[in-house]
Amino acid sequence: MTRCYTDGLNIKPTGMNLHDTGKTLMQITQKHKGEIYIFSLAGRFDIQSAPEVEEKLNLAMSQGARRLLVDLDGTEYMSGAGLKVLLEIEEKLKKEGGKIRLCRLRSYAKEVFDAVQFGEILETHTSIEKAIGSF
Repeated sequence: MTRCYTDGLNIKPTGMNLHDTGKTLMQITQKHKGEIYIFSLAGRFDIQSAPEVEEKLNLAMSQGARRLLVDLDGTEYMSGAGLKVLLEIEEKLKKEGGKIRLCRLRSYAKEVFDAVQFGEILETHTSIEKAIGSF
């Protein structure tokens, strides 16, 4: 389970170490740019790490965040569990007048998004700057 400590509204990552293997599977970092919460994911976004990512995104929403940006540049792998989390967060935000944007998808993730037409549901951008400008 990822352990993070909070310093005001900024979440400081400590990484995720599952099953005491010593291998960090997902690191989640967060920063703010105005009203936009930017989450950078590094590692595997799969069945093991998806609940932790979902928890962090939900925590930000519970603190009033309505504009979430997920930077996937460091994501080595994304399973259906990761995609499900992103879709569920998008649905919650939409109901509350918020938005989620994704940026810097690696080629394999972009191919998956295109193949299942998630690009029609989740807006993606090639850079953090472009994603920020889309809000």
